[in-house]
Amino acid sequence: MITTTTTTIDGKRIVEYKGIVFGEVISGVNFVRDFAAGLTNFFGGRSNSYEDELQQAREAALAEMEQRAMARGANAVIGVDIDYEILGSGNNMLMVSASGTAVVYEE
Repeated sequence: MITTTTTTIDGKRIVEYKGIVFGEVISGVNFVRDFAAGLTNFFGGRSNSYEDELQQAREAALAEMEQRAMARGANAVIGVDIDYEILGSGNNMLMVSASGTAVVYEE
């Protein structure tokens, strides 16, 4: 499956549009990660625990979006956009959403 942020696929002809597809992941940040990130914030540097959580959530959202595109008979997703939101009463939830247009391109 080709997944791209562009609205075309270089060298391919899009022959059918299957509609907009989404993938969403809402991930909770646990106490240990929050504590480790607090130390990083105090002492400086990068927060590997938050970066890992963000990467896993992004990959899961993209995979879910691609699965939904395949379920519609698409072989690519174009115009992909990824959004991030902080949710929850204590801002302790991370939402990552991926969206794009499912298409069929000529092989």
